[in-house]
Amino acid sequence: MPRYKITLEYDGGGFSGWQRQENAPSVQQALEEAIAKLSGEAVTVLGAGRTDSGVHALAQVAHFDLAKEYDAATVRDAINFHIKPAAISVLSAEEADGDFHSRFDAVGRVYEYRMINRRSPLALERGYKWWVPAPLDAGAMDAAAKTLLGKHDFTTFRATNCQAKSPLKTLDELDVRRQGDGIFINAKARSFLHHQVRNMVGALKLAGEGKWTAEDMRAALEARDRAAGGPTVPAEGLYLVKVIY
Repeated sequence: MPRYKITLEYDGGGFSGWQRQENAPSVQQALEEAIAKLSGEAVTVLGAGRTDSGVHALAQVAHFDLAKEYDAATVRDAINFHIKPAAISVLSAEEADGDFHSRFDAVGRVYEYRMINRRSPLALERGYKWWVPAPLDAGAMDAAAKTLLGKHDFTTFRATNCQAKSPLKTLDELDVRRQGDGIFINAKARSFLHHQVRNMVGALKLAGEGKWTAEDMRAALEARDRAAGGPTVPAEGLYLVKVIY
């Protein structure tokens, strides 16, 4: 039974998230229905990351098994044909080893949060970046970000309904850079807790506004209390950029 690995991009704005749900459209469901039209088989597509409602992906990775073998290019093109008009595009497909697992074999995930920091509201990028009209100091944000690097108990930046068994995570990278009106926050780790990136960005915004210092960020982390952290920022600015194997 061949196993296929696909890399895809999608606009998360029209979905309830990656994971299939009973009464709401999901990326997983759209893929499974498209693959069924190709193969006539009921399949389960497993993704590397369960992105939330509204979160976008530039290179999500997923895998599935089929009884019949197809050329990888046919798999890519057929899914893209049958999945229309959903805002999902399979960028590549390949036949993978039978023991490959898109989630458990991943050794790293990279997310990027995109903000526009200016007085004027968004016209063209609404739904794809978070508009913050108050001035932000990206240098102060980056300094605060560096206090979160390494292995820590990230309970402060974990959703209250997070189902992970442990709050311990190792944050390999957390960088903040400004490019014109844009502020971009990149985070890299083997895996993340539910809402961890969006909650960290909420705290970094406080640092950018001058309301928190790097020492305040460190104290919030050490509190191990969600109430000590910043707000959860909107999903629309978050992108799954890369999955590393």
